[in-house]
Amino acid sequence: MLEFIIKLHPEISIKSKSVRKRQTKLLERNLKIILAQVDPDVIVTNLFDHLTVSSLQSTPHIRRKLIERLSCIPGIVTFSEMRTASFADLHDIYLQVLAVYQGQLAGKTFCVRVRRQGSHSFSSIEAERYIGGGLNQQVTSAKVQLKQPDITIKLEIKQDKLLLLSESFRGMGGFPLPSQSDVLSLISGGYDSAVASYLMIRKGLRTHYLFFNLGGAAHEAGVREMAFYLWQKYSLSHRVKFVSVDFAPVVNNILQQVDNGVMGVILKRMMLRAASRVAHDLGIKAVVTGESIGQVSSQTIANLAVIDRVTPDLVLRPLIYHDKQDIIDLARQIGVEELAKSMPEYCGVISNKPTVNAVLSEVEQNEAKLDMELLTQVVRAAKVLDIRTIDYQAEQEAHVVSELTELAANAVILDIRSPEETDQTPFVVDGVPVLELPFFRLASQFASLDPSRHYYCYCSKGVMSRLQALLLHEQGHSNVSVYRPVY
Repeated sequence: MLEFIIKLHPEISIKSKSVRKRQTKLLERNLKIILAQVDPDVIVTNLFDHLTVSSLQSTPHIRRKLIERLSCIPGIVTFSEMRTASFADLHDIYLQVLAVYQGQLAGKTFCVRVRRQGSHSFSSIEAERYIGGGLNQQVTSAKVQLKQPDITIKLEIKQDKLLLLSESFRGMGGFPLPSQSDVLSLISGGYDSAVASYLMIRKGLRTHYLFFNLGGAAHEAGVREMAFYLWQKYSLSHRVKFVSVDFAPVVNNILQQVDNGVMGVILKRMMLRAASRVAHDLGIKAVVTGESIGQVSSQTIANLAVIDRVTPDLVLRPLIYHDKQDIIDLARQIGVEELAKSMPEYCGVISNKPTVNAVLSEVEQNEAKLDMELLTQVVRAAKVLDIRTIDYQAEQEAHVVSELTELAANAVILDIRSPEETDQTPFVVDGVPVLELPFFRLASQFASLDPSRHYYCYCSKGVMSRLQALLLHEQGHSNVSVYRPVY
């Protein structure tokens, strides 16, 4: 049997009794929803100041899956694998600990830490001394060391139950979803928006995604993949929306009508206007952006102040003081670095001399030249998707593309993964040429390839390959399929 004890984030523990009860109820519900996908018969028990998770399936695979899931659920600060048993007295506890740790202590330094609740004939310190002294005598090569030992033996004694904690893990922290309401995160697929979205999820905010498409189907496919990853890994317990807005008409209007120096600020204002309308349609009261002070010209205090004037809604900027390297480090930690690194930049407009000190009156004069009806049209035409079905929709959109495990005689495999992925794990097929062509260059460079060959798109998951192959089919290239090797 597998057992884990779940410790709440400290900010939950200091709340009032009623608030803590609500938070633990939410966490209990989320654990049941998410862990049932690992083991349908998993048992989650709410004990007010902590929770426990139990599974009768004790295979290494189930253990690994449970640990992976528990480490990515908001509201958990730490969790430990444990064994629960009854005990007769303090010596009985010592014997049970000895049975578990005797083989691990040889030649190691160790200490015993005990947390005790209830009425017993011994204190926590007395239990630590008794058990530690007994282990030290029994395993002569081991040595007690209270500071930074090789092994820390953690015990919890609750009334007549002994909880022996064998291994501890770090959780995600934060608050359970959706204890802090909903937000709409502007996501581009890059580092900043991905990390900003993660931080909102960690704070217990159900995070929906809004994507302004400036790069066509290939760009949207990549951003969908990023949003789906964040949802599946960190907020799987709740449904969220992925909204895609074709913003190219608005950008073209800006390029034609607006003075060069204020293009960037006006683009951000138009995006924020659109985001506010989408948020209102979804009943959401706050918008999230990945902006950080001074990172680019539009992100000065003066420019951000002008940008924010277009909406009365709350705009959250969780990265506002972060350095770029901090953001990249966090992206690596949460598993989105490679995908973010491969995402092309579609800034829409590039000013030769962008202003860093926008004046509201000048910006408004330029905006008076714009066709605001375009904004209404693109918002009205927005695609609103249930993020749970993004993979399915990708399958449906790409169903006309052949997915094959055997290759034709004139085959060339197109490895469309990012350069970082291909460097780390090169893809090789005996007797078949493999051409590395990242997905974000595929549409523009495919026409230069030999038309007499048949090309097979390859990526690790297959979703991006199907969408890219579909895009090439729509451009008139029928000599494209998807390669899915059988391992």
